[in-house]
Amino acid sequence: MMRRIPWKGGLRSAVALIAVFLLLPTLVVIPLSFTEGSLLRWPPRGFSLRWYETLLADPAWRDATLKSLEVALWTALAATAIGTTTALGLTRGRFRGRQLISSLSLSPIVVPTVITAIGTYFVFVRLGIVGTTAGLVLAHTVLALPLVIVSVTNSLRSFDRNLELAALSLGAGPVSTFFRITLPLVAPGVAASALFAFITSWDEIVVALFVTDPVVRTLPVVIFNQLRSGVDPTVAAAATLLVLVTVTALGVALAARRGLKT
Repeated sequence: MMRRIPWKGGLRSAVALIAVFLLLPTLVVIPLSFTEGSLLRWPPRGFSLRWYETLLADPAWRDATLKSLEVALWTALAATAIGTTTALGLTRGRFRGRQLISSLSLSPIVVPTVITAIGTYFVFVRLGIVGTTAGLVLAHTVLALPLVIVSVTNSLRSFDRNLELAALSLGAGPVSTFFRITLPLVAPGVAASALFAFITSWDEIVVALFVTDPVVRTLPVVIFNQLRSGVDPTVAAAATLLVLVTVTALGVALAARRGLKT
């Protein structure tokens, strides 16, 4: 019979209070996006969808939203492909420098984002890709790679490798074994990794401020610029859209990871 831990309930309560404290600002922004007034004030006055109509009708907001979606989708695709290949090599490979490559692959998690943004800017200036969609996708792919590598690596280590060895012993080549045995088994982890990469790009702001220009701008950049020049409830509507997409993608990613474990 398992002994009950007396402080377990208190720990759960503390975690719940911390979660509420962190989420409270977000929960305040959402009602503000439905206000009838032209200023952000609490409590909001009335109920209206006018600011969401502005978000969809204004070319600046609409183009930024579509650009964020485009960049996030390309980032998810690139980071998933590169990260899955890297995770497979680091997990299955036995070669010199494997630990060094692993550390370098995970370095974007350790290095402060602003340092990464400054370095990325100077490199992109030399390459001539500042203010381009390709440059922004490349920068966000670097930021998302560690998440993909960690997630896929855990997936690769969670199933019986004897299945791969059996396929190889029956005449299947490495490529065929990967696509017919390995990839189907780790598909939930790969899908979750793609969603994590999408989320990383979707609401990223620091690097985007350095590598975008007035033509190629993402939604977080437009929100940041709007906050500097003047605040209206359209900002709250855009922020709510960011939160909604992020929470939805995160929920699907967690469901995919849970499917992998079961």
